[in-house]
Amino acid sequence: MGPALSAPARRAFQAVITATAVLAALALFVSACATGGTGARDEGPAGADAVAGKLSPTPMASAYATPDDVDAVRLVEDDPGVAASVKRALKPCVGDEYPVDVSYGDLTDGVADDVVVNVMTCSDAVGVGSYVYREASDGYRNVFRAEESPVYAEIDRGDLVVTKQVYKKDDPVTSPSGENVITYRWTAGRFALEYRTHNEYSGAVDGDAPTTAPN
Repeated sequence: MGPALSAPARRAFQAVITATAVLAALALFVSACATGGTGARDEGPAGADAVAGKLSPTPMASAYATPDDVDAVRLVEDDPGVAASVKRALKPCVGDEYPVDVSYGDLTDGVADDVVVNVMTCSDAVGVGSYVYREASDGYRNVFRAEESPVYAEIDRGDLVVTKQVYKKDDPVTSPSGENVITYRWTAGRFALEYRTHNEYSGAVDGDAPTTAPN
């Protein structure tokens, strides 16, 4: 690398570059007028995609479009495999707001996103049931359920991760002693246990920092 230019030299160099660019643009404009064209407008706007390659003439629909029309509450209510106690908890908390968390993602390599539904209590948001529904030709079918409360399921990089909080005697609902985290992966048409960990919460400091141990 050569020596750095002094401030006056840098300004002189930048002036030369600017003048060269202006002259080049002027020459391009004159050339376009001479041939009767419209200059750069003949090619259309060049966006970021145009630099990478030819633009697709029509947008392509995602293979995993979010199924916004899925009624998660109805799925659980109509599911004969859901425990009666969970269905009793599935009532509106305020107005028409149900105690459910719903997420969508590719868990089973299907033709559409799978639906993960967590049913909770209204009073303290404790998970009472977690379910996965997979789209089939005649609707959605339940391919996973966990009803050992408190439980919560979520999607993590294509895996199903189920968290079950652990309470010891006299633990308040808001302060479990630990949790079991179980990871499942879709294999041969079913969810198979991939691995699990157990986290013990420390009561020595606020925030209950967990300590992880294999289980």
